[in-house]
Amino acid sequence: MHFLIRSVIVSALLFAACLLSNRSFAQIPKSQEASADTLNPMQSLVSFATKHLHIPYRSGGSSKRGFDCSGFVRYCFNQWNITLPHSSAAQAEHGEAVELDDAKPGDLIFFKGNSTKSKRIGHVGIITEVAPGYVKFIHSAWKGGIRYDLLNAAYYSKRFVAIKRMIE
Repeated sequence: MHFLIRSVIVSALLFAACLLSNRSFAQIPKSQEASADTLNPMQSLVSFATKHLHIPYRSGGSSKRGFDCSGFVRYCFNQWNITLPHSSAAQAEHGEAVELDDAKPGDLIFFKGNSTKSKRIGHVGIITEVAPGYVKFIHSAWKGGIRYDLLNAAYYSKRFVAIKRMIE
Protein backbone atom coordinates (compact mmCIF):
# COMPACT_ATOMS: atom_id res chain seq x y z
CA MET A 1 0.00 0.00 0.00
CA HIS A 2 2.83 2.41 0.88
CA PHE A 3 4.51 1.59 -2.41
CA LEU A 4 1.34 2.48 -4.33
CA ILE A 5 0.98 5.82 -2.51
CA ARG A 6 4.66 6.66 -3.11
CA SER A 7 4.31 5.73 -6.79
CA VAL A 8 1.29 8.02 -7.20
CA ILE A 9 3.07 10.91 -5.46
CA VAL A 10 6.27 10.48 -7.50
CA SER A 11 4.26 10.29 -10.73
CA ALA A 12 2.35 13.45 -9.83
CA LEU A 13 5.58 15.30 -9.02
CA LEU A 14 7.20 14.20 -12.28
CA PHE A 15 4.13 15.29 -14.23
CA ALA A 16 4.15 18.70 -12.51
CA ALA A 17 7.89 19.11 -13.16
CA CYS A 18 7.39 18.35 -16.86
CA LEU A 19 4.59 20.90 -17.12
CA LEU A 20 6.64 23.59 -15.40
CA SER A 21 9.77 22.94 -17.47
CA ASN A 22 7.92 22.90 -20.81
CA ARG A 23 7.15 26.50 -21.58
CA SER A 24 6.45 25.86 -25.26
CA PHE A 25 2.83 26.90 -24.83
CA ALA A 26 3.59 30.13 -23.00
CA GLN A 27 1.29 33.02 -23.83
CA ILE A 28 2.34 36.63 -24.39
CA PRO A 29 1.19 38.66 -21.41
CA LYS A 30 -1.55 41.14 -22.33
CA SER A 31 0.64 44.05 -21.19
CA GLN A 32 3.06 43.34 -24.07
CA GLU A 33 0.36 43.59 -26.72
CA ALA A 34 -0.09 46.98 -28.34
CA SER A 35 -2.20 48.38 -31.10
CA ALA A 36 -0.80 47.75 -34.58
CA ASP A 37 -0.45 51.48 -35.34
CA THR A 38 2.12 51.96 -32.52
CA LEU A 39 4.36 49.09 -33.62
CA ASN A 40 7.20 48.90 -36.11
CA PRO A 41 6.74 46.44 -39.02
CA MET A 42 8.46 43.55 -37.22
CA GLN A 43 6.46 44.06 -34.03
CA SER A 44 3.29 44.24 -36.12
CA LEU A 45 4.22 41.01 -37.88
CA VAL A 46 4.79 39.22 -34.55
CA SER A 47 1.56 40.66 -33.14
CA PHE A 48 -0.34 39.48 -36.23
CA ALA A 49 1.18 35.98 -35.99
CA THR A 50 0.22 35.60 -32.31
CA LYS A 51 -3.43 36.23 -33.17
CA HIS A 52 -3.40 32.84 -34.90
CA LEU A 53 -2.38 30.70 -31.92
CA HIS A 54 -4.07 27.29 -31.76
CA ILE A 55 -5.19 27.20 -35.40
CA PRO A 56 -4.68 23.54 -36.32
CA TYR A 57 -1.87 22.10 -38.38
CA ARG A 58 -2.87 21.14 -41.91
CA SER A 59 -0.42 19.64 -44.39
CA GLY A 60 -0.08 22.10 -47.28
CA GLY A 61 -2.37 24.50 -45.43
CA SER A 62 -2.12 28.25 -45.93
CA SER A 63 -5.36 29.64 -44.48
CA LYS A 64 -7.09 30.06 -41.14
CA ARG A 65 -8.65 26.63 -41.66
CA GLY A 66 -5.16 25.20 -41.03
CA PHE A 67 -1.50 25.92 -41.75
CA ASP A 68 1.66 23.99 -42.29
CA CYS A 69 4.82 25.75 -41.08
CA SER A 70 5.78 27.48 -44.33
CA GLY A 71 2.15 28.26 -45.17
CA PHE A 72 1.81 30.07 -41.86
CA VAL A 73 5.01 32.10 -42.39
CA ARG A 74 3.97 32.91 -45.96
CA TYR A 75 0.49 33.98 -44.80
CA CYS A 76 1.93 36.30 -42.13
CA PHE A 77 4.51 37.93 -44.39
CA ASN A 78 1.95 38.35 -47.16
CA GLN A 79 0.13 40.82 -44.88
CA TRP A 80 3.14 43.12 -45.37
CA ASN A 81 3.29 42.48 -49.14
CA ILE A 82 6.31 40.21 -48.84
CA THR A 83 5.78 37.19 -51.04
CA LEU A 84 7.54 34.01 -49.97
CA PRO A 85 7.39 30.55 -51.53
CA HIS A 86 5.33 27.81 -49.86
CA SER A 87 8.27 25.66 -48.81
CA SER A 88 10.55 26.13 -45.80
CA ALA A 89 13.60 25.14 -47.87
CA ALA A 90 12.69 27.69 -50.57
CA GLN A 91 11.99 30.39 -47.95
CA ALA A 92 15.49 29.82 -46.56
CA GLU A 93 16.88 30.98 -49.92
CA HIS A 94 15.46 34.48 -49.30
CA GLY A 95 16.46 37.25 -46.94
CA GLU A 96 19.70 38.10 -45.18
CA ALA A 97 21.50 35.53 -43.01
CA VAL A 98 21.68 36.59 -39.36
CA GLU A 99 23.86 35.19 -36.58
CA LEU A 100 21.97 33.70 -33.64
CA ASP A 101 23.32 36.40 -31.31
CA ASP A 102 21.89 39.09 -33.63
CA ALA A 103 18.42 37.54 -34.03
CA LYS A 104 15.39 39.80 -33.55
CA PRO A 105 11.65 39.27 -33.30
CA GLY A 106 10.27 38.86 -36.82
CA ASP A 107 13.29 36.98 -38.15
CA LEU A 108 12.67 33.53 -39.58
CA ILE A 109 14.24 30.53 -37.87
CA PHE A 110 14.92 27.38 -39.90
CA PHE A 111 15.31 23.77 -38.84
CA LYS A 112 16.09 20.39 -40.34
CA GLY A 113 13.06 18.18 -40.84
CA ASN A 114 12.40 15.06 -38.79
CA SER A 115 15.94 13.71 -39.07
CA THR A 116 18.84 15.43 -37.32
CA LYS A 117 21.15 13.78 -39.87
CA SER A 118 19.44 15.43 -42.82
CA LYS A 119 21.00 18.53 -44.36
CA ARG A 120 17.67 19.63 -45.82
CA ILE A 121 15.62 22.37 -44.22
CA GLY A 122 12.18 21.06 -43.34
CA HIS A 123 10.69 23.50 -40.83
CA VAL A 124 10.37 27.26 -40.27
CA GLY A 125 9.03 29.61 -37.61
CA ILE A 126 8.93 33.32 -36.76
CA ILE A 127 11.03 34.52 -33.83
CA THR A 128 8.88 36.34 -31.25
CA GLU A 129 11.29 36.96 -28.35
CA VAL A 130 15.06 37.04 -27.93
CA ALA A 131 17.22 37.32 -24.81
CA PRO A 132 20.73 36.01 -24.08
CA GLY A 133 20.50 32.22 -24.41
CA TYR A 134 16.75 32.41 -25.14
CA VAL A 135 14.90 32.38 -28.46
CA LYS A 136 11.13 31.91 -28.56
CA PHE A 137 9.36 31.37 -31.86
CA ILE A 138 5.85 30.82 -33.19
CA HIS A 139 5.20 28.16 -35.81
CA SER A 140 2.75 25.59 -37.04
CA ALA A 141 3.70 22.26 -35.51
CA TRP A 142 2.32 18.89 -36.55
CA LYS A 143 1.36 18.41 -32.90
CA GLY A 144 -0.44 21.48 -31.64
CA GLY A 145 -0.88 23.68 -34.69
CA ILE A 146 0.14 27.32 -34.26
CA ARG A 147 2.07 27.47 -31.01
CA TYR A 148 5.20 28.77 -29.31
CA ASP A 149 8.38 26.80 -28.78
CA LEU A 150 11.89 27.53 -27.58
CA LEU A 151 15.12 27.05 -29.51
CA ASN A 152 16.77 25.57 -26.42
CA ALA A 153 14.26 22.68 -26.35
CA ALA A 154 16.18 19.50 -27.19
CA TYR A 155 14.10 18.74 -30.29
CA TYR A 156 14.71 22.16 -31.87
CA SER A 157 18.29 22.81 -30.72
CA LYS A 158 19.40 19.58 -32.46
CA ARG A 159 17.72 20.65 -35.71
CA PHE A 160 18.56 24.38 -35.81
CA VAL A 161 20.01 25.47 -39.16
CA ALA A 162 19.79 29.23 -39.70
CA ILE A 163 18.10 32.57 -39.10
CA LYS A 164 17.09 34.88 -41.94
CA ARG A 165 15.86 38.48 -41.85
CA MET A 166 13.23 39.35 -44.44
CA ILE A 167 12.51 42.92 -43.27
CA GLU A 168 15.17 45.41 -42.19
